[in-house]
Amino acid sequence: MLESDQVSRMSMAERLQAMEQLWDALCREPEAVPSPGWHGEVLADRKTRAERGEARFLTLEQLRARVRASQS
Repeated sequence: MLESDQVSRMSMAERLQAMEQLWDALCREPEAVPSPGWHGEVLADRKTRAERGEARFLTLEQLRARVRASQS
């Protein structure tokens, strides 16, 4: 197990590589990663709004523009 001080001594590239390895390991066992109950509630609400025609959808370009605007 890595200690906090070991992580702080890693380069950014090493930290990113470690994160990728952790995500890969988690993805191999999705059933072992619990999903909070509120995730299901949010998804059900979004599905209901979409079925009612109340949902707003953005194109990928619109989303990118929104993210860029929020970062300035």
